[in-house]
Amino acid sequence: MAKLKRRRSQNVSGDFYVDSTCIDCDTCRWMAPEIFQREGGMSVVHHQPETKQQREFAIQALLSCPTASIGTVGKPTDVKQIQQTFPIPIAENVYHCGYHSPRSYGAGSYLIQRPEGNILIDSPRFAPPLVKQLEAMGGVDYMFLSHRDDIADHQKFHDHFGCDRILHRDEIGASTQDVEIKLDRTEPIALQQLGQDTLIIPVPGHTKGHLVLLYKNKFLFTGDHLAWSGRLQQLVAFRNYCWYSWPETLKSMEKLATYDFEWVLPGHGRRYHADKATMKEAMQTCLNWMRSQ
Repeated sequence: MAKLKRRRSQNVSGDFYVDSTCIDCDTCRWMAPEIFQREGGMSVVHHQPETKQQREFAIQALLSCPTASIGTVGKPTDVKQIQQTFPIPIAENVYHCGYHSPRSYGAGSYLIQRPEGNILIDSPRFAPPLVKQLEAMGGVDYMFLSHRDDIADHQKFHDHFGCDRILHRDEIGASTQDVEIKLDRTEPIALQQLGQDTLIIPVPGHTKGHLVLLYKNKFLFTGDHLAWSGRLQQLVAFRNYCWYSWPETLKSMEKLATYDFEWVLPGHGRRYHADKATMKEAMQTCLNWMRSQ
């Protein structure tokens, strides 16, 4: 829980604040950019909410902060109401789960709601308000884990919902030995369980067994492989956080650029939406940038 005595001096005066436990994960800054920004290597409140929508975004960011570093001077009375806005709609039947976990350094996770079985993309915190909302939306049938870094509370979600977890064999560790579906192919995989509108694409680079999930040839869930950079204003891979191989990351990105999609929905980094032609151009810009690194 955020502590007022640890309130960062760079916060503007007012109700909302960020304290010194912030880990600079960027979650609050992309969820509520009108309220939060980066200063001195961490997040701060640069503008207090003035409208009902701004306050909703600020509370959503507060609830999603993985380290509970966002606080309010006064006790908020609308938290339970705003908890019911999760998972947050993105487009069509795709949602942002919020409730980011410190065990995955604040990575985002997503839900695909489908009559044939809901898919949870990577693991949020196993927070009771979120779990209740997921139950109301039909539960979780499958849990797609992009790589070893963002597994967080996968076991709790499996134990509660009975969902089958999907992970590449090269990402298996002590806590994922019992994952139900272990993949070992290096080529794209259309699992029968997930249906014809999903495609799993191996993208070694950030880690050896990293996977991305393409849904409806529109939504690309990218884990830590691809994201939008607010600083560079382009799609990027994480050169400084490449644990396996940068040359392999480039090869994987070249293959990924041959696919059509309109949304980049990452674990770390910011999401990006464009028509398919613009996305192709953005991917080419990303590739040119990667080759220069």
